[in-house]
Amino acid sequence: FTSVKLWSLRHHLKTHSDEKHHRCHLCPKAFRTAALLHSHVSTHTGNKPHKCSECDTAFVTRGELVRHRRYKHTLEKPFKCTICEYSSVEASKMRRHVRSRTGERPYPCHLCSYASRDACKLKRHMLTHTGEKHYECYVCQARFTQSGTMKVHVLQKHGENVPKHQCPHCSAFLSQKRDLGVHLRNLHSYMAEAVKCRDCEAAFHERYAFLQHRKTHRGEQSFRCAQCSCTCSQ
Repeated sequence: FTSVKLWSLRHHLKTHSDEKHHRCHLCPKAFRTAALLHSHVSTHTGNKPHKCSECDTAFVTRGELVRHRRYKHTLEKPFKCTICEYSSVEASKMRRHVRSRTGERPYPCHLCSYASRDACKLKRHMLTHTGEKHYECYVCQARFTQSGTMKVHVLQKHGENVPKHQCPHCSAFLSQKRDLGVHLRNLHSYMAEAVKCRDCEAAFHERYAFLQHRKTHRGEQSFRCAQCSCTCSQ
């Protein structure tokens, strides 16, 4: 990286540093630069200062506004491939395209031989090692590592109709009446033997109440590093 401006070089150097001195006062997150922190705080406050001049939408960052205008209004694709006729709205998509031609995979997994063309796919791959399943089916509560897999599951197992049966006990909508019955039996029926929480002394006779309680533990950051400010839930 080279730049004719000193401030630009200093800003670039921060991308190589793991130091995050700019801390959010509303949550535990920290950032390398004040600009990143400012954008993050707007997600808490709901402030969207960057407004589109051609429609009613507004955005937290200027980058989001630029991307919106290119996709919705100007249809501009400024990033052009030097090898073929491909062009892209975003630089990141162009980098992925070039890597698909060169075969470069600069994001390796430190646990196996897998390597990815972009950081997002590496993060998705890492879930296969950690076993984390962030996505939950609203009908049967099956959990999945990827949102796409969950959506396929919902379509295949619970029908393609628009959900129209509302649960009387929670905010869930089900596509078929039999799915509502399954939902009620699985989540809202009384259990003679209470389910106990493994992280505290709470116990529940209804699965839905138990699952809602478990969510209160997922956000906890109970384990703190003795050498820095990092905190983890496990």
